[in-house]
Amino acid sequence: MSTLAEVARRAGVTTATVSNVLRNKGRVSAGTRERVLAIVSELGYRPNLNARALVEGRPLTIALVVSSIANPFYPEFAEAVELELRKHGYFLLVCNTNNDPVQERAYLDAVGGSLAHGVLAMHTDHVQLDELIALRRAGIPVVLSMWEQPDKHPELPCVAVNFYQAGVIAAEHLIALGHTRIGAIVGSERTGKHVWRYRGFCDAMKAAGIAVSSSATCYCDDTIDAGRRAAHSVLAANPNLTALFTSNDLPAFGALQAAAALGLDVPGDLSVTGLTDIQLAHQFRPALTTVAVSTSEAARLSVEMLLKVIKDGAEAPVDVWAAATPQLVVRDSTGAPRDAAA
Repeated sequence: MSTLAEVARRAGVTTATVSNVLRNKGRVSAGTRERVLAIVSELGYRPNLNARALVEGRPLTIALVVSSIANPFYPEFAEAVELELRKHGYFLLVCNTNNDPVQERAYLDAVGGSLAHGVLAMHTDHVQLDELIALRRAGIPVVLSMWEQPDKHPELPCVAVNFYQAGVIAAEHLIALGHTRIGAIVGSERTGKHVWRYRGFCDAMKAAGIAVSSSATCYCDDTIDAGRRAAHSVLAANPNLTALFTSNDLPAFGALQAAAALGLDVPGDLSVTGLTDIQLAHQFRPALTTVAVSTSEAARLSVEMLLKVIKDGAEAPVDVWAAATPQLVVRDSTGAPRDAAA
């Protein structure tokens, strides 16, 4: 990683001049400023924000990049991260990309080495791993949180959650209740990150000798509205289903709404499972049976890993830390099928 002294040497100026150019302070000629910025770009130099913050008395800041604060999971995760960062004297900057790769790139350009001392990025379908890897290679501390692809390493320090096992747990719960006609609503594209949750579900079904019909599976956005539409579609094509597996809590709420609109009793006529256990899961009616992910633990591990990366600098290893295995939380939305032969 390049240093301030190296930039100054290449540009033929003092380190104070380079500092003034980067901070847009002091009297620096246009030609010198242009030359310094060209060298900075060529070397990929990033200032040491920790040292600058200490000198200028500014707060230490961590950026958390999320895909959509409209999804309740991300504010809950952000709150847990903030609580952990406070213990270490850091402040949190939340960057909401609205699932827009262009906006994500703008945030990463802004926070990488100028606004934040490190970056926590949530693993979503829209996260640009190549951009995060480029930041890390430029010397910016980066950690990827909630990684869920067990057979693929992201080339970044990351905190992983076994969402595949969460899918297995949900399926085994429904099977243990006596369900054999089970549909699935997957809150992402066929190649999206929720596919691991769906694979866990399918493998558990296969192990129990139960086929998963393609007509009983629907891919949709990770929202309540999309889940409601998907449930209507799946149930219309498969009116004999007694249970629905959903890959996240929001589509599960939509499935519960669809069941109510169709006059189905939950769980007598239809059982529904979710995944992650956001706060709404126990507040919704009927309360949602779901497979809980330890948000607080994942946040704590993510902060600990990022602070370690900040401390170790260029020597920081590309580790994968695993959060606890997700746990089943049984509530009112699941029960034995009314038809004993189901």
